[in-house]
Amino acid sequence: MAVPGWCGAGLVRAVVKVWQLGPHVAGKWVTPLSSLSCCQRRCVSCVSGATFSGPRLASASAQYGQGSALDRFLGFPEPDSSPTPCVPAVSIHRDEQDLLLVHRPDMPENPRVLRVVLLGAPNAGKSTLSNQLLGRKVFPVSKKVHTTRCQALGVITEEEAQILLDTPGIINPVKQKRHHLEPSLLEDPWKSMESADLVIVLVDVSDKWTRDRLSSQVLQCLTQFSQVPSILVMNKVDCLKQKSVLLELTAALTEGVVNGKKLKMKQAFRSYPGMDGPSAAPKGPNTQSVGSPQKIGWPHFQEIFMLSALSQEDVKTLKKYLLAQAQPGPWEFHSGVLTSQTPEEICTNIIREKLLEYLPQEVPYNVQQKTILWEEGPSGELVIQQKLLVPKESHVRLLIGPKGHLISQIAQEVGRDLMDIFLCDVQIRLSVKLIK
Repeated sequence: MAVPGWCGAGLVRAVVKVWQLGPHVAGKWVTPLSSLSCCQRRCVSCVSGATFSGPRLASASAQYGQGSALDRFLGFPEPDSSPTPCVPAVSIHRDEQDLLLVHRPDMPENPRVLRVVLLGAPNAGKSTLSNQLLGRKVFPVSKKVHTTRCQALGVITEEEAQILLDTPGIINPVKQKRHHLEPSLLEDPWKSMESADLVIVLVDVSDKWTRDRLSSQVLQCLTQFSQVPSILVMNKVDCLKQKSVLLELTAALTEGVVNGKKLKMKQAFRSYPGMDGPSAAPKGPNTQSVGSPQKIGWPHFQEIFMLSALSQEDVKTLKKYLLAQAQPGPWEFHSGVLTSQTPEEICTNIIREKLLEYLPQEVPYNVQQKTILWEEGPSGELVIQQKLLVPKESHVRLLIGPKGHLISQIAQEVGRDLMDIFLCDVQIRLSVKLIK
């Protein structure tokens, strides 16, 4: 007899095995849910996201955005009847992805291309905005700094235009050593700028400590490559309640000049609930006027966009602008390419995202990841096994969590994200091991 509601087009099986710490710290493989009854196991699977059913399917739009790949894969109707460009999935096979990356581009008769570099301080929302522009989550997102550890391109292809989106992180040598980051990250921004056609400078206006000035590294990039056109994108404007603050920040970040003229803003944002009209709001300690002798802004932006990277409506306005800026030229990639990352890199980055989200302070930066199994199962599902290596016994217990709940939650969330990227069933096993 079929169990109603538990057979869907997309299943994510998050099979978690953890390292059990016994009295003598003698570990053995255990499956935390094995002691539950059949009925209990099915209930836990449904709640945790091991299978999607009923109301949980309806919530896909809330998590991934309306019209997400997950919604389309599971058969949900599009939010409107307008044609939506097909967003390619990423192959689960590295050799297929590698072949696609070097495949001859399937260009139209009049191809256009735009190479975009997205710059911004850590946590400004670069990965969130990139994922929204791409239409699929391929870059990790975390509230902690330096989530992305390797340089990768996102590729947006619509009709005749192709946008190459590069998001190099801007770091200094001190932070590179502190967070055990790859040394190449120090050079990535400068290499990216050499081939850029347009620079997007992203500023988080909800961060009162950094929102009133561009970082010295961003200003250095803009100054050294002043011939490259640039636009300012002010992110998280939905978090501001007073427009007057937004206008003051705009004046500071642009030094009152846009496209060679006195301040003229691009109205690329809608009115958000709770955002009041102009008022005489007192300046905060970090809000400086345009007349400040210290250089804090860039007077050569061509346009200003004010948006929330979580809003598809806002991001669509920016995307249309970028597509319009594409100039005649050959494509670099086949239209089936979404990112230059390998499938293994995507998986490792998504797992790192969850580690940064759930582990405190510097702990996640000390976790080493080692993929020991990556294969296609008998039913076409992707089977992944990754080992998480930690330097301290306390970190082992911390990562596993009470009764294995944390490592289980991480696996389940990673499985859901990977299903939306690869559009196939995903079975993922995570283990935690102490480095001796």
